[in-house]
Amino acid sequence: MSSDAAIPAPVPPANDTSGARTIVRRLLRAGLSLLLGGVAVLGAIALVRQGLVPLVDALFHPGPATLGIVRRIGIFVAALTAYTVYVRLFERRAASELHLRPLRALSAGAAGALMIGLPIAALFALGAYELVAFRGLSSSLWRVAGVILVAATLEEVVYRALLFLVLERATGTAFALVAQAIVFALAHLGNLADASALDVASLLASCIVLGLVWGGLFVLGRNLWIGVAHHALWNATILLSGVPLSGIDDWRALSPLESRYAGPAWLTGGQFGPESSLLVLATTTLSMLCLLRFASRRGCFRRRER
Repeated sequence: MSSDAAIPAPVPPANDTSGARTIVRRLLRAGLSLLLGGVAVLGAIALVRQGLVPLVDALFHPGPATLGIVRRIGIFVAALTAYTVYVRLFERRAASELHLRPLRALSAGAAGALMIGLPIAALFALGAYELVAFRGLSSSLWRVAGVILVAATLEEVVYRALLFLVLERATGTAFALVAQAIVFALAHLGNLADASALDVASLLASCIVLGLVWGGLFVLGRNLWIGVAHHALWNATILLSGVPLSGIDDWRALSPLESRYAGPAWLTGGQFGPESSLLVLATTTLSMLCLLRFASRRGCFRRRER
């Protein structure tokens, strides 16, 4: 037998499209998950706003304050219930991320208050903000506190529990973290009016970093309430200091402190408030990098599902 006969003939490469099909299936499932989850949560909120609240108003004629309480509690309960039902029926799992972790949540809340409170105090000390008057505590702050808690909960449900987890299963933790942070930042562009390019850029940078912070807390603890507590106390601390909160200027009149800007926009944060301050951006970025490094070292980052 010749030596050539001992060498097997080359096999042409197979036209294997299984990898591409897997990617397409994964993306389609992720898209369907986001669609169903979004419809469930946002639909439940719409039912409260457009159905329950007008019905209560028509039947019982409560005052604006009582109706506001009904609206906030209704939205809070409806969103969480809709998310739980979506997870149970479509993802076929228990929503363990909604389990209460009181001590962790309290610690995260304190961290959120300090994380923004310390640089705001430094901005007052540097003269970027000036204290005009001390008004004292108003009973209206309880109403605003309820709004802040509900808003923080809804954002954490939509961006971290829903968007992040769906993307994490399809792409892995790292990509999902960045993607949800970008979407979170883009959603806040509507808070600016007649903004300059610098205002837009600083808003996007600050919100992306914050999205990574709250996403990182979710990765580390796998619990919604840790991020909610940090997020809510972060916002409440800004409100109490008498400066704009994420571009919202209306609530400043309710703050116990009447404050005004006395420094350049790059230091005060301009229209968006302290979150866009270069000082706050620097300290928050440093905290975010430490948090994500710690989460990575603890093995909290996951690969995409096969």
